[in-house]
Amino acid sequence: MNFKNKIEDSILGSINTKKVLLEKHSNEIEQIGIILGEAVKNGNKIMFCGNGGSAADAQHLAAELVVRLRPDFNRRALPGLALTVDSSVLTAGGNDYGYDSIFSRSVEAFGNKGDVLIGISTSGNSKNVKLAIDKANELGVISIGLLGKDGGYIKESCQHSLIIPSENTARIQESHILVGHIWCEMIEEIACY
Repeated sequence: MNFKNKIEDSILGSINTKKVLLEKHSNEIEQIGIILGEAVKNGNKIMFCGNGGSAADAQHLAAELVVRLRPDFNRRALPGLALTVDSSVLTAGGNDYGYDSIFSRSVEAFGNKGDVLIGISTSGNSKNVKLAIDKANELGVISIGLLGKDGGYIKESCQHSLIIPSENTARIQESHILVGHIWCEMIEEIACY
């Protein structure tokens, strides 16, 4: 089997998605990055949630804040929290209240006015992410959707959203992590100088 055409199509698809992201969404990326940086600078935390690959992205980005993104930029630990990592909370919440409420319960427990919740969903239609966004809005937590496709029904609930311009889940996820890294750099620059 020869996979060269498939490899080329995947790489070019990723490049093209990021090119559109650059051309049409740079302002949104910047505006949200400033919101995140100012929140951390003001002593607030950033919470992340998502399902599947988006759960892994939530953990990845929280780790970049707590530990560090760049090895040549030593700075204090920054408050990032992935709501996807506590198996006891997730399974108890799923058992007692249903899977749809697993993230909203954690937002209720940990979210304070001025904190930020980033809900990650490639489809924009993850009900548990939507309910977490709704809970964040109720508590005065800034809600941000990191979404894909057409933004789904989550985009209407978020105070701010960035929708990756693609229908391809892999291209959306690749762009989510790129944008997440850009935001982490911006947070470091704003909160640590």
